[in-house]
Amino acid sequence: MSGIDAAKRRLRRELLEVRSRLTGDDAREVATVLAGRALLLPELAGARTVAAYVSVGGEPGTGALLEELRRRGTRVLLPVLLPDDDLDWAEYEGPDALAEVGRAGRLTLREPSGPRLGPEAVTGADVVLLPGLAADRAGTRLGRGGGSYDRVLARLAAGAEPALLVLLHDHELLAEVPAEPHDRPVHVVVTPSGAHRVRQRG
Repeated sequence: MSGIDAAKRRLRRELLEVRSRLTGDDAREVATVLAGRALLLPELAGARTVAAYVSVGGEPGTGALLEELRRRGTRVLLPVLLPDDDLDWAEYEGPDALAEVGRAGRLTLREPSGPRLGPEAVTGADVVLLPGLAADRAGTRLGRGGGSYDRVLARLAAGAEPALLVLLHDHELLAEVPAEPHDRPVHVVVTPSGAHRVRQRG
């Protein structure tokens, strides 16, 4: 294991420990505030298609944001985890159209139950909302380490250039996150205290 890998593992453990202490009330309050912050971004205001995700565990909540995007008429794509950890996509049709999917040794996910659109569907998104445990002011994002979103970002790097956003708790915006050459920075980090634009598109 490289020094960067070890540093990422340590940081993940620390951040997940903090998230594990958050209450349901904390999550609901953060979700509402984050939705308000994110919806003010010009990237989301003008987006026809947004690839997002359904938050789980101590992740900053996405439910309010997904519902408001759908209410506006924005097409929202949500991921479906494949057996090889790649991601397929399906359209979000409301909270009642989400199915709980449990996988051995992992968090129970809530996934869209509609027709699968294929892994390449994400390349048609104007905005991609990435899950993360932390990010720094250079836009380096720390994921959970499963590699699913590395594949998504590799697909996007092959042609599309959507806006990349990550939703975090305030304490998860750090001075520095361990980075590897393949890590692709995000454009905007959204926390309850505000939206932090870290790099320009294009």
